[in-house]
Amino acid sequence: MSITSDEVNFLVYRYLQESGITHSGGSQATSSPTEGPIRRVANFFFLFCGAQTTIIWDAHTGEAKQQFPFHSAPALDVDWQNNTTFASCSTDMCIHVCRLGCDRPVKTFQGHTNEVNAIKWDPSGMLLASCSDDMTLKIWSMKQDTCVHDLQAHSKEIYTIKWSPTGPATSNPNSNIMLASASFDSTVRLWDVERGVCVHTLTKHQEPVYSVAFSPDGKYLASGSFDKCVHIWNTQSGSLVHSYRGTGGIFEVCWNARGDKVGASASDGSVCVLDLRK
Repeated sequence: MSITSDEVNFLVYRYLQESGITHSGGSQATSSPTEGPIRRVANFFFLFCGAQTTIIWDAHTGEAKQQFPFHSAPALDVDWQNNTTFASCSTDMCIHVCRLGCDRPVKTFQGHTNEVNAIKWDPSGMLLASCSDDMTLKIWSMKQDTCVHDLQAHSKEIYTIKWSPTGPATSNPNSNIMLASASFDSTVRLWDVERGVCVHTLTKHQEPVYSVAFSPDGKYLASGSFDKCVHIWNTQSGSLVHSYRGTGGIFEVCWNARGDKVGASASDGSVCVLDLRK
């Protein structure tokens, strides 16, 4: 499963928006021969991956700081653990954890039997979740080589995953941490990571689900699908709270900081903002 040009464009837009870079501003975005996801960190380095190489760029100067040519096939996703360490995944079925200044991975995780589509560190940076075309979701720890949990429930490829902003190292420490997975089987699943079990299966979508996002308090989950629908779910009960149907397949959903609006981008170029107070 590869990253589409629509998703690349949206990620670039989100990076520029979050960095305060505008069309008329003093900073300019330059093109790159690579394609893939962008991830920003606080020191303004960002990561741009494509082909078999992951590259660290200086967002101020546009200079490539370091290349990490460890994958044997195209890299599909990257995620920062902290300001110096990140993980990357690939169609080669491997996950590498790399650190700036090091000339080899500090850790390599193997266990998926098909390409790995997405990886995400939990809020504490202790656990790494991965999802794959092999229809499994795996939880990894830097303390061991094998996965902590091998979660099997989806019937088709898992496209993306998101951790809830709850539990240790979050602003919602008294709520249990959850993990959401979105699949081409048209479902979203919510997982209790500590027990390694699926607690809710969300089934209202009719097409592959491309995006999920937790509200800032972790009480709600937004999901977007190629069926043109955005659904809002209660994460404790698994019940459907709101629904919106747009004019194109939904590629990305995100919440505002107050947790009362959801933005969604669609395949027809439209962007909508849903006001959940109404």
